[in-house]
Amino acid sequence: MSPFSILRRHRVAALLGAALIISPVVVSFAQNPGNAGLSNVVATTQTPVAGITAPNGSFAPVVATTKPAVVTVTTVMKAQPGATDDGSPFDGNSPFDQYFQQFFGDQGIPMPKTPPQQAPRQEALGSGFIVGSDGTIVTNNHVIDGATSIKVTLDDGTELPAKLVGHDAKNDLAVLKVKPLPTVKWGDSDKLMTGDQVLAIGNPFGIGTTVTAGIVSARGRDLHSGPFDDFIQIDAPINHGNSGGPLVDVKGDVVGINTAIYSPNGGSVGVGFAIPSDQAQKVVDKLMKGGDIEYGYLGVQIQPVTQDVASAIGLDHPGGALVAAVTDGSPAAKAGIETGDVITGFAGQEIKDPKDLSRAVADVSPGSKETLSVWRNGKAMQISADVGRNAEDQKTASNDEGGKPSAEQGLRVPSLGLGLTDLTPDIREQLNLADNQRGAVVERVNPDKAASAAGIEPGDVIVAVDRTPVKNARQANQAIAEAGKSGRKSVLLLVDRGDAQIFVAVPFAAG
Repeated sequence: MSPFSILRRHRVAALLGAALIISPVVVSFAQNPGNAGLSNVVATTQTPVAGITAPNGSFAPVVATTKPAVVTVTTVMKAQPGATDDGSPFDGNSPFDQYFQQFFGDQGIPMPKTPPQQAPRQEALGSGFIVGSDGTIVTNNHVIDGATSIKVTLDDGTELPAKLVGHDAKNDLAVLKVKPLPTVKWGDSDKLMTGDQVLAIGNPFGIGTTVTAGIVSARGRDLHSGPFDDFIQIDAPINHGNSGGPLVDVKGDVVGINTAIYSPNGGSVGVGFAIPSDQAQKVVDKLMKGGDIEYGYLGVQIQPVTQDVASAIGLDHPGGALVAAVTDGSPAAKAGIETGDVITGFAGQEIKDPKDLSRAVADVSPGSKETLSVWRNGKAMQISADVGRNAEDQKTASNDEGGKPSAEQGLRVPSLGLGLTDLTPDIREQLNLADNQRGAVVERVNPDKAASAAGIEPGDVIVAVDRTPVKNARQANQAIAEAGKSGRKSVLLLVDRGDAQIFVAVPFAAG
């Protein structure tokens, strides 16, 4: 068997492993109950955490103000095709089924099985809160996703039918409408600091409206659940059924929307996550006006600028969003954005990292013309771009350099610990590469050298060195050698790996 036959198997295994590997501690949307029930309730005596005190010794005034505006959201949905007899959309036989069931749980608190003579259905439970005196309610999108009917239960037990006004899966937010009701007030999540006291209100496990207290544990958490992740981490216990309920500050203002938990067993372990109110309020306002949201689209694949990357491209400090690829025909391509550019500003907003750019572009209305601040080849410049419309089927960029490979084989780059080879027809087939793919294939990586530490892997295809395209192993070797002679601490490699294209900065000093 050739080394690339083995390599191909390892690459596939690595991809599948990355899709399935998750620590025993999993993120679970707080709506879903798993197997928890009232039978598991055990009476315990809790000891207050030292140093956590309520204003004037009690949160009662805050609860009295906010609790009447918190509601329970119950949805009915059709059973998924191929569902098992217990209403679960998984048959449990496939490891993928087991993974997704562990991660997302069932769609709500387990209900009695549907009698055979009735149409199969599923019920789900979550929470929400009233933000408009006209009966406008905010909850999570995953609470109402797929619902055929929605019911809201008020704190006093009153049940009301609810209409879905609009929903946004990317931000996991939805807006419902019932009759005029008492409301809560939006707060300013930007002012929240780690250590601030907060209350989480909702209906965990369907036992009734419940208030829990805690502090802000961290800001800016990214759970990789969507493109705009910027969660508030809290230690106030939230559980399945809390999804969509408000997180309030000591003044009773809503500073977040309880959305997810991090848990080894489906129950709360004091690691919960809420969508910041400043992010949620913007989305809710748009949903109230139009029912859906159109996101701006630029058409770039981006990654962070690390210290090594900054050194390799001549930036005096890390920051911005590094363009790893530009989608053909996209607004970015038409504006002249190039692979290797660092976007440091967009529409007058400073871009500190890729998330900043994703959110900034998404917030812009499609069709508007915006100015980008770009660092290219050691110089700052301004580029104007017409922002496009982001559709769900937008794809990332792909490399389309033409030409045929040379015959140079097995070249080494000792300072980085790489063994490079050319793209032959056999290697193209083994790695499932296009006929017009150019570059140098990484055949071997010394585990004790800099390239390995930087994340370069066997099977990677180096397509550019310091933003200069390379066609074969000899060109790559020469370009890396020249970069070393330039006096820079790192060399910037553009790598094709599977379906992605990324920049990797490899420091010379560690070679």
